[in-house]
Parts: sequence; C-alpha cells; structure tokens
Amino acid sequence: MKFIDWFPYYQDIRAEFGYSTEKDQEAARALSAMIRKKALDPKVLRKKLKGRNVFVVGAGPSLEDNIKVLKKNKNAVKIAADGAVQALLENRIRPDIVVTDLDGNAAALQKAANGGAIMVVHAHGDNTDVLKKLVPKFKKLVGTTQVMPVENVHNFGGFTDGDRCVFLAEEFGAKKIVLVGMDFGSQIGKYSKEKVKDAELKKRKMRAGKRLLKVLAKQSRSQLFDTSRKPIKGFYPY
Repeated sequence: MKFIDWFPYYQDIRAEFGYSTEKDQEAARALSAMIRKKALDPKVLRKKLKGRNVFVVGAGPSLEDNIKVLKKNKNAVKIAADGAVQALLENRIRPDIVVTDLDGNAAALQKAANGGAIMVVHAHGDNTDVLKKLVPKFKKLVGTTQVMPVENVHNFGGFTDGDRCVFLAEEFGAKKIVLVGMDFGSQIGKYSKEKVKDAELKKRKMRAGKRLLKVLAKQSRSQLFDTSRKPIKGFYPY
C-alpha cells in the first residue's frame, strides 16, 4: 500500500487513540539509526512471499485449536504476529517472518530470530525503550512505521501486529493468505501479550485492525481465507 493511500487510515487511528504523529515519526527515525548498518532490503520479503501460500498466525483464542492446520501445511510460509511466536515455538513450528512491536515474550522473539526468522520490527511513539533493548539482538531485520517512511524503515500498511502481517503478505505478492488465530473478537488470547494493562483498549485496537482487513479484502490480489468460526468479511472460510 502506498503511503498516500495509507495515511488517511492512520489519521483516523491517530484521532481515535490519541497518538502523536510527531512521536511516531521520531520513533521511526530512532529505529532507522539503530539498523542503518544491518537492515535487510525488503526484496528478501518479496523473494520469500511472492506466489506462495502464506499462513498469518495471530495470538487469538482460536490459535490453539488450529495449530494442527499449521502442522498440515509445513511447506507454507508462516508469518507470526508477536505473541503468536511463543505458541508456535511451543509446538515446534518455526516462523519464517515475525511482525512485532516488541511487546510479546522477549525470549520467544529472540529464539525465533536465532532460528532464522526475519524480524519485521515496528516503531511507534511508545516503544522506543524496548527498541533500544531488543533491536541490537536481531540479525535479520526489516524496520516498519505507521507514519512517513524513512531510510530502512518502511510503511506497508496496517495497525496491529496481526493486520500488519496481512498487509505485508499482500504487499509482497502472496498467492494465498490464510488467517490462523486472527479472531479480532471480544476475547483476548492467552498468547496475545505478556501483560494486558487495559483489556478494553486492546479490544478497541483489535476492532480497528479488523476494519482495516475488511478494507484490504476489497482490493487484495491474493486469495483470502480465515480459519476462525466467524471469518472476516471478504475472507472465505478455510
């Protein structure tokens, strides 16, 4: 998604949640400086995703019931959203790509990175401290932001870790995108976050992510599927 197309959606999100564009932009610049010497070219993502069947794994409550779906599709590319990484590793499933703003289990994220996963690390106004702590530990890394892209920090669209995974798969030409554990409902999965300080805020963010996926579905070039009991509009039952 081009930035000019994405920015109106960001403006709506900023207005709803009270984010600071200036702080988001400052975080993007900070991440850019941290990864200047080691950032990967996004072409590595295209090489991995273009024309492939891609399973996007979220940390929703249905994830545990659908682990078997992932095990049956060993050759598919697996993109994990932050907290879902821990669930995959516990089930001996290796994520190929991890999309994270680093509020998940730090040890699990590090283990995924050590196992060869490409870490797509997101900078926003209130995670600069954890960026400084964890980014130096990752070798294969692509930076992202939700505001204006800067050197080595890109904007592929999306708001939450989960829907950013889908925007990423779409951006780089996935043939098929299958959502697993991406419920966006009223329940928060146990792998969703280390500590959920404000459950209602978390649910509002999930609703915002779901709205964005409905928008994406209308213009997607990929075949879209959802393993949840109530598939997102525009996604077919899997």
